[in-house]
Amino acid sequence: MSEGVRRSGHPVLELIEVGRHFTQGDNELSILDGANFVLQPGETVALVAPSGTGKSTLLHLAGLLELPDDGEVVVDGEACGRLSDDRRTAIRRSEIGFVYQFHHLLPEFTALENIMMPQLISGLTKAEAQARAEQLLDYMRIGHRGDHRPSELSGGEQQRVAIARAVANAPLLLLADEPTGNLDPETAGYVFEALDALVRQSGLSAMIATHNHDLASLMSRRVTLQDGKVVEI
Repeated sequence: MSEGVRRSGHPVLELIEVGRHFTQGDNELSILDGANFVLQPGETVALVAPSGTGKSTLLHLAGLLELPDDGEVVVDGEACGRLSDDRRTAIRRSEIGFVYQFHHLLPEFTALENIMMPQLISGLTKAEAQARAEQLLDYMRIGHRGDHRPSELSGGEQQRVAIARAVANAPLLLLADEPTGNLDPETAGYVFEALDALVRQSGLSAMIATHNHDLASLMSRRVTLQDGKVVEI
């Protein structure tokens, strides 16, 4: 599962004095204010913080879905704040995988096809994409469900397909926002174990936002958000 993971000697992700501010009427609300964070190759970090403290904003900035108002986001040694939209999109496509609380699978395609899609967009042949997708489905223990559409899968199966899709292009960085938040505790535990095993086996770096302290304890380290800053727990 380690093919395609690249090592450059740089931290995979750096947030340098990052700020993100919003205006509400006459007031400015600072979600992030001088936030600093470094994620090294192979590290798994749990982001544990109450709702409304900026977890999703932090992940969106780290994943280049939003631009910071202050500071810089650096992915694999490349400062991204002043890059063109096309270059940022290229980095997201090749270097970053996303998993959300809702699986966001394409309903008209099978599980196998959902995992093949980002690979085909990146230029792999159909045969290459299918082989990789089948490997990931087997690794997530749902190889027998590859020809099923999302509506025919359980919640846990849907989320495992979403995880497999996120890592299909062998990114350097995996970002997950409450990936087990919609699942019952037993299913959540199983899905998280599968996610954790996949991340470690493939050598990915990951930042995973979760409310579940038991799941967070399985990761390399834990951080939270306090007064707009990233703080080690």
